[in-house]
This record gives sequence, C-alpha cells and structure tokens, in this order.
Amino acid sequence: MANTIRASVVQTATAAYSLEATLDKLERLTRLAKERDGAQLAVFPEAFIGGYPKMSTFGLVVGERRPEGRDEFVRYAKAAIEIPSPAITRIEQISKETNVFLVVGVIERDNGTLYCTAVFVDPEQGYLAKHRKLVPTAMERIIWGQGDGSTLPVLTKTFESADTPGSSVKAKLSATICWENYMPLLRTFYYSHGTQIYCAPTVDARPAWQHTMTHIALEGRCFVLSACQFAQEKDYPADHAVADANARDPNNVMIAGGSVIISPLGKVLAGPLLGEEGVITAELDLDDVLRGKFDLDVTGHYARNDVFEFRLREPTGPGSR
Repeated sequence: MANTIRASVVQTATAAYSLEATLDKLERLTRLAKERDGAQLAVFPEAFIGGYPKMSTFGLVVGERRPEGRDEFVRYAKAAIEIPSPAITRIEQISKETNVFLVVGVIERDNGTLYCTAVFVDPEQGYLAKHRKLVPTAMERIIWGQGDGSTLPVLTKTFESADTPGSSVKAKLSATICWENYMPLLRTFYYSHGTQIYCAPTVDARPAWQHTMTHIALEGRCFVLSACQFAQEKDYPADHAVADANARDPNNVMIAGGSVIISPLGKVLAGPLLGEEGVITAELDLDDVLRGKFDLDVTGHYARNDVFEFRLREPTGPGSR
C-alpha cells in the first residue's frame, strides 16, 4: 500500500464577495483537512474565490443592457483576482504552511475580461499553472470569457506515501470545471495525457451530477474529486438576486453541494456531502488506476485507433504539461 496519498474535497461557499474573508476561509478549511484528516491534496469548488453569481441577470435582455447590470458587473469584477496577485501569494503561503497541494476555483480578471479558472498551487514551488474554463455555460458566457488550449495542464506531483513514510508517490493531476465535464474530447485529451486525479470544481448540485462523476471515473479509470459549493443567501451580498425576492431568508439554499470522491472502478470513497459545508477525505491508492486499466484504457488498448482518429492541438505556453 505504499502508492497511496490522502486527498480532501472542500465543500464551501464564497464569503459574500469578500476576498479577505474568503481567503481566511480557505486557510481555515485547508488546515482542517490537514490537521484532522492528514490531507496532502485539497480541491476547492468552482468560483470559490470571486464567487458564483447564482440567480444574477446583470440587467440583461437580448439587445439591451441596463445601467444597474453594468454596476453589478463592476462589483463582481472587483471581487475577482489577477494571476499573479497578492491573493495568489496568500494561497501559496497557505499551501506552504500546511504542506497541502491546492486546486482552487477562482474568478480570474485579465484586463477587462473575467475567466472561470482553477489554479494549481504546490507547497514547495508555489503557483504552478491554471486552467481556464473553455466554454462557460448558458448565461455564464455574458460574464466570463472562453479559455483556450494554452491552459490545459496535466501536472505531475510527487507526494510522500500516506502509508509508508519515506516512500514517494507520483500522481498526475488535471482540472475540469463544471459542464466542461460534458465535453467528450476534453475528457479524452486529459485521459490521453494520463490524468490519475481528475479534479472537478463545480457548482452543479443536481442529483444527476453524481452519475456524471461516476461515469468519468469509470471511463477514465481515474480518481474523480468533485468539489461543489454549498451556499445560502447569507453567503451573498445582502442585495444579491435570489430565487424569490419576496421570501428572502439567510438560510435559503442557493447551491446545494454534493461533493464526492470516486475511485477508478466507480466506488464512492467519500460523500456525496449535502446540506452543509464541510471537508470529505479519502485515501487514494494510485495502483487502482492500473487495476482499472487492466480491462479498459479508452486512449490505449480500448481506443481502436484503426477505426477512430483523435486529433487535438497540443497546449502551448507555461505550465502546459
């Protein structure tokens, strides 16, 4: 059992668009994962830093933009972070002090455009790379730009064995954000580069999401770590849009959670966590990836390259592989 690590998924919400309070939350929950569960890796949800603007319209109808929507965008854009920035430095510090590798969903601001992004931060090397969501879903396209092929990293990280101190474990990690997980060619790209720990920051709290995560674990023969927000009205600014403005209640649920960890053979190792914030943790035996690929490797012996041909432009730029 020397080829094991301990990994956590953190289910939490942005603190009312407050960067300082949200970073404090990141630190507190990372320390909980480390001190309580011995976590070496922790995955945080989509848009954790910067916020997911559930129910917002940004004053839009087809062909018209209202001034109050532009003002809402100003507030939202100011809650986003740049890469690099003091916020990234703080995340690096948290990772270093806890010795936990972090995968964190952020809203990234690059000049005037916002991106839904996941950042990878190493305890020793600091910020390593980012992945920008390729296709924002539905009305997300109004507020977020599209990522491109330059931010599709599959990173190799060497951890100390969770069971055998002094032994090392190499793992390949990737991140795919929310409904990107429904893009077959993107999944195939990550599988072809050998991802073993498939991180899935999300805000999709539907029961059907659990089936998607199980399918990906089975299809890719990889560990799937899905981190979803659990958010209530109190986690948003007081004037933020809600489902029913006539029935406002701080405890009304905005995003219901469902964070989960699944093995390469489809076994649920932790979660799904519903109805509350929290940290779930599991021991990942990386040999289970090979056990699964014994009978299914969708970009190898199960690919039938004589019948189908897969072509995708290689990523370019820093941190691409």
